[in-house]
Formats: sequence, structure tokens, C-alpha cells
Amino acid sequence: MGRVADVRRIRTPGALCSAPYRPGRPHARCIRLPRRALAATLPLAALLLAGCATSAAPAETAEPDAATATGYPLTIDNCGTEVTFDAAPERVVTVKSSTYELMLALGLGDRIVGVAFTDGPVPEAYSGLSDEIPVLSDRVPSQEVTLAAEPDLVFAGWESNFSADGAGERDTLEQLGVHTYVAPAACKAEGYMPDPLTFDEVFAEFAEAGEIFGVPAAAEGLVAGQQAALDEIVPNDDGLTALWYSSGDDTPYVGAGIGAPQMIMDAAGLTNIAADVHDTWTSMGWEAIVDAEPDVIVLVDAAWNTADQKIALLEQNPATAALPAVQQQRYVVVDFPATEAGVRNVSAVESIVAQLEELG
Repeated sequence: MGRVADVRRIRTPGALCSAPYRPGRPHARCIRLPRRALAATLPLAALLLAGCATSAAPAETAEPDAATATGYPLTIDNCGTEVTFDAAPERVVTVKSSTYELMLALGLGDRIVGVAFTDGPVPEAYSGLSDEIPVLSDRVPSQEVTLAAEPDLVFAGWESNFSADGAGERDTLEQLGVHTYVAPAACKAEGYMPDPLTFDEVFAEFAEAGEIFGVPAAAEGLVAGQQAALDEIVPNDDGLTALWYSSGDDTPYVGAGIGAPQMIMDAAGLTNIAADVHDTWTSMGWEAIVDAEPDVIVLVDAAWNTADQKIALLEQNPATAALPAVQQQRYVVVDFPATEAGVRNVSAVESIVAQLEELG
């Protein structure tokens, strides 16, 4: 049901850099390395808010790998912006839950000097690691707030987090001595956006983060644990169609055909009614949803638009109230942080499969 992604080395003028190979990107002179042995695994036993699901337990505080320390400077082509690390970042501001939780999973909580724009509480497995980390903002932090934390890296979940009205533009922050890095799954430019997003890509991103922070062994352990959990999942085989209902009232915003929702539904054995839309998420009219008559409705539970609010809307709307899935309450709930590429994706698959079993 997926395999550990290969990591390739890319040579750039004056530096040796590590990055997951992505066809069509600049600096494509690649030397393929043998796949590293991934014998080490991490415990998988955290209960998530969406139900009983497993999440990779955090590594112990990760120390830089001595062998990796000689691999700098490291140059990464990140969403079309070249970033060179002369050493592993030590003071990091994270924006969005996906980047925050990845750092915790890699045992790097002690390097986080501030978090912002989180999408909800961290999984129970990480809660003790996050207690002392300052929260800079409930939304995207301003450049002033970001710089006040004195970071050497801002690790963002979305490209749009970097703007003059947000944490700062990438070139401006670089000029001020602050590196920037966007979770690669969130890249939107042609040749950079995963098309489609796969678990291979997600795991390759974990490996890339391990190279950047000088903790490749921790990244290998994280990938091995998540791959093992993914391989254990038996997808639902009832041939069910599903709507991934993310947000929206008048016009719902739904999971489309190439992003994390599609990846998660594929692994769980669901057929996405919006799979033919070549995007990560898309708007879809209620009429089209009624015509598709999904067997199951996946409800994204977010603080700003809860699963209960979505259910109330579906049951009050005359068009959707007649859908068999609504009348029979065939709902599956997924926490919002699990809907973006990150350490919760495998647990989301586990949770969906378990909930489908409960629905019968």
C-alpha cells in the first residue's frame, strides 16, 4: 500500500544538498543512493481526537547526527526558492500544525522558539513536549512578531504564510538572516506541487526535514514506523463512494482529486465523488453532490466549522436531507490537522477504516 520513498542527492554549484527527487525540478543532476535500511521503528500508540487511531510517538530529543554534520552547506530547492543551510537550524518558528507536529515527531521540540496558526491541540503523544513552547499567534504571525522570536528558520505549512502582511516575504526574511522553508506538499507552482500527493511523497518530505535538521536517523525511524502502520491497514472493500466535506455552507469546499483527501480516501478504500477535479480541494455545488449521491460523507472537524455544524446543515438543507447517507447518518469524522500532508495522515486512514467498520 505504498513504499518508503527513495531519497536522492542533488549536486548544486558549490554545495552538496539533499532533497527528495521530484522530476522536472532545477538541478536535476541526481545520483541515486541505495535505500537506507529502515529497521528502526517507533511506537505507534497515541489516541487522536477523531477517534481511536495511532500516531507516531515522538522521538526522544534528537541530537544532530555526527555524520550528517559534515554534509553542510545543504541547498534545497523549495517551491522554486533555493535555500542554503550552513548548519542545522536551531531556532525555529513553525506556522501551521503540519510543520509543528513534524518537528515534535522528529524530537526537535527543543528547537522550536514559537508556534503560530495551529489547527487544534497536538495529539496526546506530543502534548507533554509542547507545554513550554510559546504561541506567537492564533493566525499567521506578522513579520514583527516572527522576528521578535529571533528565529534562524521559519517553517511554514503554506506558501501563503510568507507575505508582506504575514510572516514576511521569503526574500526579505533571507536578507534579514532568517531562512524560510515551506512544507513541499503545499507547493503550488508547476513542477513543484505533488500531482498527485502520495504517501511516498509525504515520507520523502519527512526525510528531507531530517536532512535539513541534521537528524536523518530520527526521520528514518519516523518513516519506518508510519510505513509499517500503513502496511497493516486493510482498506474497506465495500466499494463505497464518499464526499470529503471540508468547509462551506452555501457552496461546500470539498476534497478533490490530487491532494491529501484523495490520498487518504484511496488508502481507506473510498471512491471520491470529486476525484475527477484536478486540484487538491475544490468548490462543489450541492446539486452536484446530490446527483452523485455519496454512500458516506467524510466530515472535517475544525474549530471554526465543526463536524456537528456540518451535520446540522446537511440535515436542514432540503436537498441534502433526502440523501440516504444523511438520513442514515453515514458520517465519518476526521480532525482538520489530519487533512494536510503530515504525521497524522496514516492515523486518519486508520480512523476512517475503523469508523466505516462501526457503520457496518
